[in-house]
Amino acid sequence: MPPRQCHFCSAPVTVSEPIPRDAECESCRHDLRCCINCCHYDTHYNNSCRETMADPVEDKDRRNFCEYFSFTRAAFRGAAPGKDRAADARAKLDALFKKKPE
Repeated sequence: MPPRQCHFCSAPVTVSEPIPRDAECESCRHDLRCCINCCHYDTHYNNSCRETMADPVEDKDRRNFCEYFSFTRAAFRGAAPGKDRAADARAKLDALFKKKPE
């Protein structure tokens, strides 16, 4: 069975299951019990979750109370290029409020 990895920095996760809600990665200090680290996380599904009974979670990279959380054993994926939330939000705002050429 492959070792668990933080899906923010790829560091090995030494915390045993069940992962406590307040657990953080020892390397990058991101929350471990979050959607991105869950085996049910899949952006192709509604609410990015394959578990149909789970409540929707707005912020997928922050800790939450999902009772269906199970740490994924999938290999580290890393962030997709261009997936910076702040830059994406700024680009959308700029496009929305951009002055129209006269």
